[in-house]
Amino acid sequence: MASMVLHMIKLAVGIDDVGQMKKFQAARRKQRHQKPGSPHWVFTRNTPRRSEELLNGGSLYWVVRGVIRARQELVGFEEDFDKEQARKYCKIKVKRTIVPTAPQACRAFQGWRYFEGDRVPPDRAEGDTSEMPEEMAAELKRLGLL
Repeated sequence: MASMVLHMIKLAVGIDDVGQMKKFQAARRKQRHQKPGSPHWVFTRNTPRRSEELLNGGSLYWVVRGVIRARQELVGFEEDFDKEQARKYCKIKVKRTIVPTAPQACRAFQGWRYFEGDRVPPDRAEGDTSEMPEEMAAELKRLGLL
């Protein structure tokens, strides 16, 4: 039997939509002077114990305002120590590409959680209008833009 892919899920606190998340992450990378093409870093207190499983095709799924809306592919974990706070932390490294997913409601929680592969929403298909008001989607389809 093939093993199920393991993912992570985390709240995108203070983010209203996927577009805002893209801008926020780009600004953070610039602030950190990250090289072009380097992974995006998400900081968390605890390093996942099941990191090897997560790096076998897993993604970090983002909950935006109570709804899973996007994911980023996991590429690594790095433990470090904050001398000012006198505590260890973990850099979750993800690919920069933010992949929109089909919206799926999700209750709030602290930190991050493991997210089993059979529970994840599918990626949003090209031309999916589920995020748009019905009138806008109908008009864009009428104009041949969707």
